[in-house]
Amino acid sequence: MSRRTLLRALGAGAGAAALAGCGVPAAYVAPRDRAAADRSERDKHLVFANWPLYIDVDEDDPQKRPTLEDFEKASGISVKYTEEINDNDEFFGKISPALMNHQDTGRDIIVVSDWMASRYVRLGWVQQMDRAAQPHVARELDPLLRKPAFDPGRLHTVPWQSGITGIAYNRKKLGREIRHTSELWHDDLRGKVTLLAGMDEAFALLMMAGGADVTRWTADDFHTMTDQLRRLVRKRHIRRFTGNDYIKDLSSGDVLACQAYSGDVIQLQADNPDIEFVVPEEGAELWAESLMIPDLARHKRNAERLIDYYYRPDVAARVAAEVNYVCPVPAAREVLASSGDKELAELAENPLVFPTDEMRGRLATARDITARERPAFSKEWNEIVGL
Repeated sequence: MSRRTLLRALGAGAGAAALAGCGVPAAYVAPRDRAAADRSERDKHLVFANWPLYIDVDEDDPQKRPTLEDFEKASGISVKYTEEINDNDEFFGKISPALMNHQDTGRDIIVVSDWMASRYVRLGWVQQMDRAAQPHVARELDPLLRKPAFDPGRLHTVPWQSGITGIAYNRKKLGREIRHTSELWHDDLRGKVTLLAGMDEAFALLMMAGGADVTRWTADDFHTMTDQLRRLVRKRHIRRFTGNDYIKDLSSGDVLACQAYSGDVIQLQADNPDIEFVVPEEGAELWAESLMIPDLARHKRNAERLIDYYYRPDVAARVAAEVNYVCPVPAAREVLASSGDKELAELAENPLVFPTDEMRGRLATARDITARERPAFSKEWNEIVGL
């Protein structure tokens, strides 16, 4: 199961975003009303809600999570770890009634994709963290992830894992390399290419192909991109728009090239070395799924300690070795390289976990779609992809 699931066309998140865009005062929570009396000192406990398969596990017992257990032993803080997040919008709908009505969600840490995290930040539904209590975060966070447009200074969010939305293709079957997004539209790929169906997941790569600066893209950039997509759909060049089932299509050979996530491709390459992943010359999106502390969380200081713990390079390295996404702690690379383990040393050299300097120069984080923009853009996008 992947964390980057298909964006629903009509979900609780979209409805709440539209509500926030209309300025309904009941939705927004002012900074002074976000914190609760912190029980951390007397209650050594916290609740951590994450996606499935997104942390290190014991080889002999998948219910054991070694890094969490080590944290519990060292800190004396017990962690209730739940794998309850399967979709950004679904989870938003699950906890938004409590947040909107100024109630405790029962969770101290949650993890959502940054495009969704922007909604929480905009609505005032997450608390600002105390970076003085998080020296590892302050020191080790990848500079490329430090300044998202929705959360200047990363005061409310901390990346859990990161990734790249680029292009995956079967070089042997295609018989050529792909280095530019525009090469997806060549005649030899007609009916053999897929794109992601989720607007938030897909738009940045396609926009960058046209030369747009996705850190500050405009409505004109969006419409230029969708105009091109309409032409490609009419010509039946795009086989279909997918969720994470593109993995099956690429593995079976039904498609030869597709928009894809770097973390998925690492797993595909283990079975088929002919699968390649490319960051196009025009650039690709670097995204993150981030840790946040919801309003009225009862164990904020405990949560801040846990978040900082995972920014220790040795701990980040252990998680990276398990999940194979882009590690938000560059210093973890040296930990793996010097481990003395051949497989871990190879992972340290994998650019899909630790991008090279040359690759990093082509990565950018797109500004998020605002609440005001979302209804019209979603309607236009969904009409094209058939949602």
